[in-house]
Amino acid sequence: MKLPIPQCLIPILACTTLLFPTVTTAKAIFLAQNINCNNAQTQLEINRCSQLSYQNADKKLNQVYKRLLPKLQRPRQQKLIAAQQAWIKFRDSSCEFESSAYEGGSIAPSVYLSCLEKVTKQRTQQLQEYLQADR
Repeated sequence: MKLPIPQCLIPILACTTLLFPTVTTAKAIFLAQNINCNNAQTQLEINRCSQLSYQNADKKLNQVYKRLLPKLQRPRQQKLIAAQQAWIKFRDSSCEFESSAYEGGSIAPSVYLSCLEKVTKQRTQQLQEYLQADR
């Protein structure tokens, strides 16, 4: 699911744009670093690991959602779609609020992404319960 760019990431993205001539170069540098997320040393590494953890949680959420949706009858599918869209807005707003206490700080992206991960895992659990109950 596409995410809007949160306010707390804009300064970091702006700096990245100034430091790296292209996004491709920045991606190559991240890939070349082989960050050990069990032993992240810098705030940049911690932020990147938080991003990877969230992306993994989001991938699992989408897998469960895609398994659940076709099992529902059309009226329930429409209600789930509406609920999921409302949940995404809630998730984003809630995590923006949570990270706003650190706005402008280097930890803000990590707080935001960790919140996204936590809330996404909770939603995945809910959808898994719906999947189990709908057998």
